[in-house]
Amino acid sequence: MELWDIYDKNRNKTGKVIDRNSNERLKEGEYHLVTEAIIMNNKGQLLLNKRAKFKQKYPLMWEFCGGSSIQGENSLKAILREAKEELGLYLNEKEAIFYKTIRDEKAKDFKDIWLFVKDIEIKDLKFIDGEVIDSKWVTIEEFKKLLYKKEIIPTIDFNEEDYKKITENIIPKIRNT
Repeated sequence: MELWDIYDKNRNKTGKVIDRNSNERLKEGEYHLVTEAIIMNNKGQLLLNKRAKFKQKYPLMWEFCGGSSIQGENSLKAILREAKEELGLYLNEKEAIFYKTIRDEKAKDFKDIWLFVKDIEIKDLKFIDGEVIDSKWVTIEEFKKLLYKKEIIPTIDFNEEDYKKITENIIPKIRNT
């Protein structure tokens, strides 16, 4: 059972909790919280993960690490948990850089996107829960090609403009601190 806190359009908790797997659906003006990690190495490459074949939505497509927050969890705690569950990767809360929030009316969610700059060896990743079957580092050019070929999930909220903003504005600031 995976329980979600429900939020209103202003991102205030409503007090309502639903089971992700129940037949209950979010009503108009109700949202749940999801989180995503852009993990970038010091070469400027992005870590992509391949979804398992059994995934109901977008099987065998590439994505960033992420998922839904569970009851009582903020988005940072959720992304740290998701990285551990999906990749066997222990991300440090102190390394997390909040990037942006997107409210998606169609998906009925608030998506918090976090940035981590970390060099990780693919061989060190462990696909613990079976949701991910492969990972790879890609350049922004390779990312754009995968997007064009529709090999990346269509719900990803990242593009070349985000990449430039991160590499030209955010990363230089953290390296200078």
